Amino acid sequence: MDKQEIRKQISKKMKLIRVEYGYTQDRMSEILGLSKKTLVQVEKQRTLAGWTTVVAVCALFQESDVLRGILGDAPVEIVETIAHKQVEPQGKKTLGGKVWWYNIAATEKYTLQQNVMSQHYRIIDSEDYRLFRRWIV
Repeated sequence: MDKQEIRKQISKKMKLIRVEYGYTQDRMSEILGLSKKTLVQVEKQRTLAGWTTVVAVCALFQESDVLRGILGDAPVEIVETIAHKQVEPQGKKTLGGKVWWYNIAATEKYTLQQNVMSQHYRIIDSEDYRLFRRWIV
């Protein structure tokens, strides 16, 4: 998955995310910093949401079931990884990858996992803290 693919996927689901939260187009456009006209164009699939808008959606609506259906349990992590395309120590507590991750290899202390949706990799420790993540092209 790359920026363009994520823009397409999120753009297709913008209306569902808005409806899931019970927001009007006016309120959603205010939250995202878009004009209502732009939001309508995205919702009607006449244009794609910009990368900045997609990142805002992932950050502000990260608990959305619709969004998690597209990007898995860590939408912000996905867009961060795609944006940076590099290893970054995080130290963030995860859910252990029980749903959206394949375990590739494991030792007593560490587990290498691959995300089901984006295909990026991460290493978590035995207490489920993320140590590194990497987007491999």
